[in-house]
Amino acid sequence: MDIATVLGVISAFGLVLVAIFMGGGLGLFINIPALMIVVGGTLGTTMINYPLKDMFGVLNVVKKALLTKNISTNELVKTFLVFAGKSRKEGILSLEGDIKEVSDEFLQKGVQLSIDGLEPQEISNLLETELDFIRTRHQLGAEIFTTMGTFAPALGMIGTLIGLVQMLQSMEDPSSIGPAMAVALLTTFYGSIMANIICMPIAGKLKTRSKEETLTKEMTIQGVISLSNGDNPRILEQKLHAFVPPNQRESS
Repeated sequence: MDIATVLGVISAFGLVLVAIFMGGGLGLFINIPALMIVVGGTLGTTMINYPLKDMFGVLNVVKKALLTKNISTNELVKTFLVFAGKSRKEGILSLEGDIKEVSDEFLQKGVQLSIDGLEPQEISNLLETELDFIRTRHQLGAEIFTTMGTFAPALGMIGTLIGLVQMLQSMEDPSSIGPAMAVALLTTFYGSIMANIICMPIAGKLKTRSKEETLTKEMTIQGVISLSNGDNPRILEQKLHAFVPPNQRESS
């Protein structure tokens, strides 16, 4: 998990919890009926929107996006320069042992296709197809969390209306007004928390990580094609540096 995510979770949830404890304790903000309306209702309406397999599949996307660190662009450039230098001296087959130590499966697959002797255009088509499906999975994950972030406040408002109706129907019994009012207010609170501190930030993080991963995989495709063509390491480096902002480039 990157430092921005850690700091974000600590600051967002930490400050809210501190404010809650300063105002009287966490127990005041726990209400089971309100949680059932917001959390259960949001999950239910989202499942109406998407197949169940997509709902379960998005958990793996989120886990990978938030916990897996992508290879840096400069590290990728250095890896390809090593591969290109060795390939020009000893031939592309000499890389067979090196790719076993590569942790990036996409990079490993691309170089293996080159070793197997596929034409550069065929390699490009295969890797581009895989990249398209990766983009689709990430887009679906972000879309599901955006949908949940849209539904949560609406369910909170529905819970508020339920609480107000219960309160108005029992005005003659003062002891029942408090619990009904708690449901009315806490559902709105839960809906806002779920949307603005959980769902929408995760959707945004998924979009950001998707862009980062897409960039590194597009660089990988370009690097693999250059390896297949037997490009000079310096030419390969210039091709890969085209993907990196000038102030972030590291020349070897």
